Order: sequence, then C-alpha cells, then structure tokens
Amino acid sequence: MALSGIQIYKMLPQTNCKECGFPTCLAFSMKLAAKQVELGDCPYVTDESKQQLAESSAPPIRLITLKGKDAEVAVGNEVVLFRHEKKFVNRPGVLIRVADTDEKETITAKVEAATAYIVDYVGLDLKLDGFAVEAASGDAATFTAAVDAVRKSSNLPLILVGNDPAVIEAGLTVLDGEKPLIMGANAENWEAMADLAKKAETALGVEAGTLEELAELTEKIQGKGVEDMVLHPTGQGMSSSLALQTQIRRLALKNFRPLGYPTIAFAGSGGNPAKEATLAAHSICKYAGFVVLDTFSPELVYSVLVLRENIFTDPQKPIQVLPAIYEINDPKPDDPVLVTTNFSITYFSVANEVEGSGLPAWLVVADAEGMSVLTAWAAGKFDAESIAKAVKQFGVGDKVSKKVIVLPGHVAVLSGELEEELPDWEIRVGPREAVDLPGYMKSALT
Repeated sequence: MALSGIQIYKMLPQTNCKECGFPTCLAFSMKLAAKQVELGDCPYVTDESKQQLAESSAPPIRLITLKGKDAEVAVGNEVVLFRHEKKFVNRPGVLIRVADTDEKETITAKVEAATAYIVDYVGLDLKLDGFAVEAASGDAATFTAAVDAVRKSSNLPLILVGNDPAVIEAGLTVLDGEKPLIMGANAENWEAMADLAKKAETALGVEAGTLEELAELTEKIQGKGVEDMVLHPTGQGMSSSLALQTQIRRLALKNFRPLGYPTIAFAGSGGNPAKEATLAAHSICKYAGFVVLDTFSPELVYSVLVLRENIFTDPQKPIQVLPAIYEINDPKPDDPVLVTTNFSITYFSVANEVEGSGLPAWLVVADAEGMSVLTAWAAGKFDAESIAKAVKQFGVGDKVSKKVIVLPGHVAVLSGELEEELPDWEIRVGPREAVDLPGYMKSALT
C-alpha cells in the first residue's frame, strides 16, 4: 500500500537540512509520495525507515533489463502518464521477430541486416535493440537451431516466444550467461513457465485478454518466486490495445502492484508493413515497453525509431549541440561564415545541406539554450549581441580573411544591429530554409 506524504514525513529525520534540494522534510516527503524524487536524495534517512519506505519509494513500474552478449535494453521505471509531467525514463525496446519455421539462410540474412542498421539522426545513433525468436514449429530442436542462428549473427538481447516450456528451455541452452525474456505464460501453462523463469533467472512474459486475468496470473507467478515480468494484453484491434495499455499504466501508477510491470506489443500482427508501422507507432506512444516488428525494412524501422526518439526526449529540455565554430567541407580563410542556433535539428539541417552540396563554409553555432532560430529570437536568446559574442568567443575573425557573415533569413531584422556589434564584418541575409542554402551560396556568395 502506498504511503501518503504525511506518513513518509514521520519516517524522515525532520532536520530540514535542505541537502535534498527542498526547503523542508515535509516538502521532500510530498514529492516522494508523488514519485517525483528518489528516497536516496535524503542523506540522513535511517536503514529502518528505508525498509519501511521501500514500497512507497519504488517506481510503480518495475525495471526489466534484457542482456545479450554485448548489449542490453532496459524498460520500466516509468512514473507518469504524460511526458509533460516528467519525462519518460526508458525508451521502449524495438525488436525484430523471426520464426523458427523460416529457412536458416533467411533468418541469418534478416538478423545480420537488422543488426547492421544504424542511422545518424541529429547526432543520435538510431538502431534496433534485439530480436524475438518465435517457436512456431513447436519442435525443440528446430527452435534451438533458430536461436543459435540468431545468436551467431547478432549479440543483441533476445526474446524467446512460445507456449511450450520444454521448447523454450531448449532454446535457453544456447544463451549461456545471458538474460533474455521468455514469452508465453498463460492460464494453462503459467506454473511450468514460472518454474522455468525462476530456474533460468529470466524475466517472464505473461499474456491474457483482460486486466483481471493478467492481475490474477502475475500474483500467482509472483507467489512462485518470479519478480521480473512483462505483460502482454492480447485484446484484438487497435482500440482494445489502446484501452488495455492505458488502463495498465493508470493502475500501475496508482500502485496496483499486480499490474506494475512494463508491457509488450507485437505490431507485426497487422498483416502489412503500413499497418505494422501504425501499430508500432501507436504502441510506442501508449505505452509499450517492448515493441516487436515482423518486417525489417530501413524505411519502416527509421520512422519507428525517429518517433521513439521524439517521444522519449525531455519536452522541457531541447536536444542541443555544443556551441562552437564547425568546419564544413574543409573551409579556407576566404569561405563564408554561416550562423545558426544550437538546437540539434536546426544545426543538422544546416550542416547536412551544406555538406551535401560540397560547398565549404564555417558554421558558427551560438548558444540559444537549445531553441530553434525563430523561437530563440522571440525569447531574446538569439540576437545581435549573442551572435557577436559567439563570433568573438570562437575567434572567427582569426580564421577567415573574407569577413562575410550570413544570417538566417528568418532573423533578417537583426542585420542592422549586428553591423553595429561587428563593424568590421559584412552582414548578409541568407534564405529562410536550410534546403535553399546551397543555391544561395552558389549565386550570392561567389
């Protein structure tokens, strides 16, 4: 049972030392009750109180970590329903499913291609998190061979999917020292699957069509000594999935412990890549911990991973690059100087367009607290003074002989003020959009 803020306060040292970052112990206890701080932030809480407060301070959704040979993926530990309340903590793992009924060559080719997939997106590496191997054949030897084929082609974490404990156990023999997720515990086989999960020290996937059935199964399985579980609500259709996933998250956040686990969604059941991408996007937003795709194609995977990055960034903290002067295409002293802000998407839009054109340039990235050009200008974070400060700070004048600086077209209004700040420089106004920069540089700066 979760404790109230007053109950927590009675167990704290009540020194009001402020070392936790709050003015009083009461304020800290209220935040702790709301799951907005960690108990460890209080340096003087006693061991006895720690034990009593364990349930209240523990995240409502259990942390589950899958480990492969040289990588791992962690999900859970979420404490809010909406990301504007407090950012989501662990991005959902995105995995590709293969079936043991596929030819070995087909499995190997699919796994190798998916493992090698990596794309740079505004300074972040987009890549997949692992694979799900399904025991579609129901045969232990066939399944073991498929798991072995996947493992020989990739060291990423695995999920073993099947409802026959003996078949899943055979597949586990290939994964010595790893920590996969074994899927398939249901109302018929839960005892044997729980025994296997406990013996192998793996997380256990539990599936049912209703919340009541899921809660009943998790309580039984926990009684068998298995603490790490992943929930698979098997409702049919997107509407049912949305309702079940949202209800699970809501109940978990209300400290209903039988549903306090991350969930998994199999998006490949859509039957075609377009619907699969839609189901995957839906699952990432609401609120799957693992999303399993059947199709591996760069365009489908890219769209899913980009969405995941956008959902799981901190909405109160824009993605930023380091303010500095960047050299694009090995610029010479007589090449132009471009200016932009340190919002990652803005920086990479400008840098990629110029780099792709093959034209050399110096790119001055001013500190605008991670805001885009127009937003930063409106907020007073990107003005003539800040641009001039960046130019001087990074010694741009010492690097170039042709002192021409190009402003983004959206802030043309700053040109007069910047001339006053940088009287030795010629101020030009560039295009509004990054895609127009190469044409502008060829026509106006040559």
